[in-house]
Parts: sequence; structure tokens; C-alpha cells
Amino acid sequence: MLYILGGLPATGKTELSKYLSSSLGAVHIRIDTIEQELKNCGFNKLYDEGYKIAFALALENLKNGLSVVADSTNPVLESREAWISVANKASSPFTEIEVVCSNENEHKERVEKRQTDIPNLSLPSWESVTSRDYHLWKTVSIVIDTAGKTPEQSKKELSEILRRSNET
Repeated sequence: MLYILGGLPATGKTELSKYLSSSLGAVHIRIDTIEQELKNCGFNKLYDEGYKIAFALALENLKNGLSVVADSTNPVLESREAWISVANKASSPFTEIEVVCSNENEHKERVEKRQTDIPNLSLPSWESVTSRDYHLWKTVSIVIDTAGKTPEQSKKELSEILRRSNET
């Protein structure tokens, strides 16, 4: 199974991705980690190289029978379609999960107070988050709104939604 998570920075997608990976014993593939490592190696002008590496890693792990949690912004239809293509190439089912924070003040505060666990990663400013090209999802299976919730509440909500969807 490929779990395709996406959403703007500081909505909680990495927290949920790590939780999902850990609870399922799945591989966690995080674009921020890949792209920062490429930058650490001197590749400073990145376009979609991080995504291409992530797609290849996901495909290999899916073909090996492992579930994969893909953690990236997925701001445009093309990146989302590429993840679905990876699932199809591996003959794997997939679930799209968009993570949002509907409370603008809360989202802004998260962006401004955010810490990173990736050495050398420069976090985006609020202006950068709100000005980025982010297209609405049209085919998303699950939307998790983390506004007004603790990370534990959002994790519980995601687990419950996935449990119910597996029952049908």
C-alpha cells in the first residue's frame, strides 16, 4: 500500500507520516530529507530531482512488498499523479491523504515556531508558505484538518479513518 500524504508546510503531515510509518511498519520517504541531502552534496538548484529519487525508492520498496508512506507537499496535480503512477507500476493500492490546518492564525503560528529535525534545512517563512503555488486536491481519499487538535488527536483521527476504510 502506498500512502500519499501532502499539504502545506506546518500542517502536521510529517508528524502524521512518521506515526503512520511507525504504526504500520512501513517505509517513510520524506522529500525534505532527500532534497536537503542533495543540497548538502552540492546540488543547490533543485527542481524535481528529490521527487524522482523518492518515486524510485517508493517503487522499489512497494515491489518488495513493503508499504510506503510518501511525505511531501505535493502542491500540484503532476506530483500527485506521479505518486499514483508509482503505485500502478508496483500493482499496489494507494490512499491519498491531504493534511490541512484550516485555522490561518494557528497555521501561521506553527510555521513561525516550527523546528526541524533535518540538519541544515531552512524552513519556509509564512510569506513563502502562503505565496506558493498549491492546487486543491480533486481526488483525495482522506482530508485531515489538524486545526485545534493536538498531534495525538490528529493521529487518532487518521487511524480511525483508515480502520473504517479497511472495513469497507
